[in-house]
Amino acid sequence: MYEFLKYLSFLWRSKNEHAVHSPFVYKLITEGVKTRIPPELKQLLPKHYKYLIGQQLKIKVEDFGAGSRVFKSEERGVDQIAKVAGMSQKTQELMASVTAYFKPKNMLELGTSLGKGTVAMHIGHPEGNITTVERCPNTLAEAVKGFKRFNFDNITPVNALFTDFLNDDDQSWDLVYLDGGHTKDFTLFTFKQLLPKLHNDSLLILDDIYWSAAMTEAWQQIKAHPEVTVTIDSFHWGWVFFRKEQPKQHFVLRL
Repeated sequence: MYEFLKYLSFLWRSKNEHAVHSPFVYKLITEGVKTRIPPELKQLLPKHYKYLIGQQLKIKVEDFGAGSRVFKSEERGVDQIAKVAGMSQKTQELMASVTAYFKPKNMLELGTSLGKGTVAMHIGHPEGNITTVERCPNTLAEAVKGFKRFNFDNITPVNALFTDFLNDDDQSWDLVYLDGGHTKDFTLFTFKQLLPKLHNDSLLILDDIYWSAAMTEAWQQIKAHPEVTVTIDSFHWGWVFFRKEQPKQHFVLRL
């Protein structure tokens, strides 16, 4: 109910490109999110999904953070996970367009699940390097099978807690997609760990900013952080930029 009410509020508050007075953001939403993906790459999205829902086996899933709203048992069918978890194809296409537009050299995904988001990042920019981190070994193993099935060779899977990975990581990231934890404390702690690894032109995308009131509070605190300049609330995603040449601005946009 919380998420539904927030969506109604979003529809009331959100604007389109005509209300944007930032050239950077205007170009992003009029060109960037509409960046064309070659058909031979775009068709891999439904093919990968068809592969996942064709996996008729059950795995034991270790949930961390807020857990699942759908599944009550640790034992879950891979096909069922694929149907209800991760990105929709529309969101995958948006992610692919974003990575095609920015062409990030080094991408980090925190929360692989079955790899639907990872594949979208790959399709947008196959020349980029993707590191995807997932704590549940069984879920990650199924994702890796899919990566190998379609020869996605620019993806490095890591089985680790986000905290442990970030403690040991010394990489500078151009794009980070955070899709895991879904609690206020976890999100803010992860954001704090990520900050030293981000640069002026990095993009951080936070998933499910209206998952709960606590997640929305985390989003508000991230927006207010002094190193954050531009943010976009597109309801399901919170977009965070660190461009020092930009005035601090917050947008609520229908993408």
